[in-house]
Amino acid sequence: MHADEALTSVARGLSNPEIAAHLVVTEATVKTHIGSLFAQLQLRDRAQAVVFAYENGFVLPGTPG
Repeated sequence: MHADEALTSVARGLSNPEIAAHLVVTEATVKTHIGSLFAQLQLRDRAQAVVFAYENGFVLPGTPG
């Protein structure tokens, strides 16, 4: 699982179980990666992650999930 995949999935509104199923990893793996991502980017929560993803071009408005 790559950090950009995790960030993009969070920004598209997927839950941890949905991300795990989509990427074929365990939910624990998703939680670990998202926690690490938040720490590295100094994000407090998923809402900040969504804003970061849009502001930095990880996802674009109007593109399908």
